[in-house]
This record gives sequence, C-alpha cells and structure tokens, in this order.
Amino acid sequence: MKSKAYQQVINELFTYLHKNPEKSWEEWGTTAYLQEFLAAHGIQSKAFENIPGFTAVIGSGKPVVALRADMDALVQNVDGTVKPNHACGHDAHMTIVSTAALMLKNSLKTGEGTVKLIFQPAEEKGTGALAVVEEGAVDDVDYLFGIHLRPEQELPLGKAAVSIDHGAAVFMHGEIHGRDVHGARPHLGSNAIETASEILQQLQHIHLDPLVPHSVKMTQLHAGGDSLNIIPGSASFSLDLRTQTNEAMDTVTERIDGIIRRTSDYHAVPIEIKEAARIAAAEISSRAEHITRAAIEEVLGKNNAVPSLTTSGGDDFHFYTIKRPHLHACMIGLGAGLTPGLHDAEMTFHKEALTIGAELVYYTSMKALNF
Repeated sequence: MKSKAYQQVINELFTYLHKNPEKSWEEWGTTAYLQEFLAAHGIQSKAFENIPGFTAVIGSGKPVVALRADMDALVQNVDGTVKPNHACGHDAHMTIVSTAALMLKNSLKTGEGTVKLIFQPAEEKGTGALAVVEEGAVDDVDYLFGIHLRPEQELPLGKAAVSIDHGAAVFMHGEIHGRDVHGARPHLGSNAIETASEILQQLQHIHLDPLVPHSVKMTQLHAGGDSLNIIPGSASFSLDLRTQTNEAMDTVTERIDGIIRRTSDYHAVPIEIKEAARIAAAEISSRAEHITRAAIEEVLGKNNAVPSLTTSGGDDFHFYTIKRPHLHACMIGLGAGLTPGLHDAEMTFHKEALTIGAELVYYTSMKALNF
C-alpha cells in the first residue's frame, strides 16, 4: 500500500487530533493545526470567513474532486467528566483525508485535475455542511466524497461499502403553555403531563409504508416543580424523528403538526413546536458509487467491496447534494473493527483502518479525476 510510507504521519496526526477534541462550532484549534500541518507539506489552504474550518487545493484544472472531513467532537460523560470526545471517528476522518492529501500532492500531474479538501465544522449539530455550502466551497466541485468508520456489527475490518445510505433525522422541541392549578381543583386548568401523554400516544399511531424504516420518539419531558400539590399547566418536550427517505420525513412532520394542532384545540391550551435541527437522508450518485467501488476493489479486492450500506443514523454530508444538485457524491463506509459503537464514550477501532482509509480516499480521488 502507498499509504504505509506515511505511517509515521498517520500516527502523529491521529494522536494529536484524538487528544485535542473540540466541540461543534469551536474547532479553531483543530483548524489551525491542520492548516499548519498541510502548509508544512506544501499544501496551502484558505480558512472560511465566518466559521471554523477551511479548504485546500491540490493540482489544477477540471474536474474538481472534493474530499470532506468532519472536524467536531461530541460532548459527553467520559469517566465522570463531561467534555469533548472523539467518539464518532472524526479524528480518524481528518487523519485519513490529510494523509490522502499528501499522497495526492506527490502524485498529481499538472493539469490532471484539482482535488479540494474540505474540513467541515459542526457535523454533530447537523448544520456544518449548510454553512460550508453558504461559504461557496462546493460551487466549483464536480465530485464529492466522504468516508466514515462503521461499527463492527455493520462492517468488519478489511471491508468497505461503496456508499452509506443514511436516513433522515429531525429533532423538535415543544412547549405547552398553560397555567398551574391546585391539586384539589383539576377542573380549573389543563394538566400538561396529561396533554404531553396524549401527544406521545398519538405519535405511536403514525404509520407509514412498512418497507420504509421510520421511528418517532419523545426523548425529553419536563413539567412541574417542587410542590406535589400543584397540577402543572406548562411543560416542555423534545422529539427524535427518523426516516429512511426525505419524502417520508416530510410526511411524518406533517402528521406531527396535525397532532399538535388537534391536541391544542381539544385542551384549549397553546402548544408550540419547532425544529431544532434537521439532517437530510442520503442522495447518492450512481456515478460516484461506480468510482468508489473501483477504488475499493483495487485496494481491498473485489470480494471486500460491499454494496451501499443502509443505516438509520444520519450525517449532514448529504446537504451538499441537496443544496447543490450538480454534485456527484457519496460517502464510503469503512470497516474498522469499531466497538462497542459510534457515540459510545469508550469507542475504539483498529488503527490499521487509518492506512486503509487513506489508500481508499487516494484511489477514489485518482479514479474520479480520470473517470
């Protein structure tokens, strides 16, 4: 493998990035470190104007192939301390793309085409890709590729999927605005806990095509105070919505709007609900998949190239193609022996996957340039 010659670089990059996680929209230190690293290897970059992150360009001419790496860490409880933690593999993704960039810098010929690196903030918030689109980072791009480590139960080490068919996700926050009443006089008001319970019950009766995976959950509910003899009139709640397609998500959100409206009318109490964040389902280019398959077969062999991997998890990567439909894009799923799972505070994976990933991204870029 070409990437084995870069093993020391891979180790140094990953060690630093893993030990210095930064939460969404605060990836300034990560931005500076990676820009300095690339500059030291002759790759100049340009920081975004209004947000953390940056782009860098290798080569010249058309086509333009972009490689996206997400930068932010989760904020979670790690050994009793709540802090940023790379439990989703973004430290690995940055290491892979940076290493592939060095390989490309040493391989691309003048006029063979352009590879653009996109180091994106705030994937975990679901809003980073949209901000990068607004920065104009993909306006001149023809092909866009990403890569993501996959859990062991999805994909073992030594295999890779030609794309990841992520589902859509919407997170909603609701407020029930009533007034508190005495526990002995329930007829004078509306019990917000009962109102929220009715909303929850109706959510369980949202039925879509059973062939399209979907789920609707209430994930938070807060009502009442310290007094046990007061019926709370107000409450707040949160919803987590998942569907495998964007069309199904539109249907689910319409149904929820109807549930909120009817419940509000029945109890004569104002109920507000709004989206906190939205992540689009995958829009995958068959041309991009053709390229990633060819790269996987070259690096890992034909038997280790897996068809598109369907997962209910989401990634804001797919906003790029929704906002810029001209893009041919997909995300490679990388087997990494990852356990116990993504977003687990104790997540770990086989570091051999970093070498494999860099090789896959390098060959994907070269094959796209010559497609």
